[in-house]
Amino acid sequence: MYHLRLKGNHYEMGVKRGKIFNKCQISFPLQLDNFQLEHGKQSEEMLRKIFPEVCAEIRGVSDAIGADYLHFASWMLCMGCCMYNLEDNFPIEIRGCTAFAYSQNGRLIYGRNNDLPPYLRDGCKSEIYAPRNGNRFNITTSSFINGEEGLNEHGLAVAMTFVMTDLKKIKAGFNSCFIVRYLLEKANDTEQAVSLLMNLPIASNCNILLADKSGNMAVVECTPTLKKVREAEIFYGNRIVCTVNSFISDEMKPYDDANGNDYDSHKRYKVVIDSFSSGKIRDDYIETTEQLLKGDYGFMCQYDNEPDFETVWSSIFDLESLAIYRAEGDPRKKKFISDNRLHDLKFK
Repeated sequence: MYHLRLKGNHYEMGVKRGKIFNKCQISFPLQLDNFQLEHGKQSEEMLRKIFPEVCAEIRGVSDAIGADYLHFASWMLCMGCCMYNLEDNFPIEIRGCTAFAYSQNGRLIYGRNNDLPPYLRDGCKSEIYAPRNGNRFNITTSSFINGEEGLNEHGLAVAMTFVMTDLKKIKAGFNSCFIVRYLLEKANDTEQAVSLLMNLPIASNCNILLADKSGNMAVVECTPTLKKVREAEIFYGNRIVCTVNSFISDEMKPYDDANGNDYDSHKRYKVVIDSFSSGKIRDDYIETTEQLLKGDYGFMCQYDNEPDFETVWSSIFDLESLAIYRAEGDPRKKKFISDNRLHDLKFK
């Protein structure tokens, strides 16, 4: 996993990244069909209107590597949304992922397994951003500029999980990973993040988990036409939210187009919720969260019968202290290592 620090204005941050790509001789599979090009073009217009800073960052990358900006931005906006015909470069988009947050005895903890095809593992990144006129944050990603999860300096955690969408239902808008980036940079707490999210155009189905250090947490189940806030569940006076690769709310289940092909999504959800509702997780918060992510309480990352799918990283955030713990690979095999870069940026 790469560990990059970026600061300053967005265009300069993009140029810095682009120069790194050039130095490492990294190239990009920018083959898009007409549907994807049109989707990307329309989505870029919306992204530029709502989040022009990130468009400047994308332009910095494209200028540095000598790529056409609009084509490059379109490719990024198709990720996690409609990359369905690039088998030579990107297999059919499959992704698992389990994310949860809980409040217990005054501790606010977030945990995640990020499950992907193993060819994506070596390119994963944990990055510290200090953008001019924006929140400072850590973002973890299998891509770049956008991301699957993160924690910002205000103690707000934001995470996405992928939900399959019929291509006919996809609309121009933010894909889930750009939602994560936008909310980390712009929101200070869960309430503000929900408000911002409700006004975003959504490209395809996804879940967005939000949790802040005050204990306010929710999952927003999103489709291109509808959003629903799912509140935390309460067990023994403690609060818990969890999201997987399906919709949990009865109202939203008809919009899920996976037809059960979601890597045991409901099983993973049940393991997390049952671990809290049964009282198994009581104290030793970091250690017990590690155990949950490792699968000690039931199926979470045990994709041993899936040769092209695995947990590529696991994360734990302490929202109050901004401490981050991460296993860079299958958490059954890799140790959780502390990452204090965001804490040090905030408190030193």
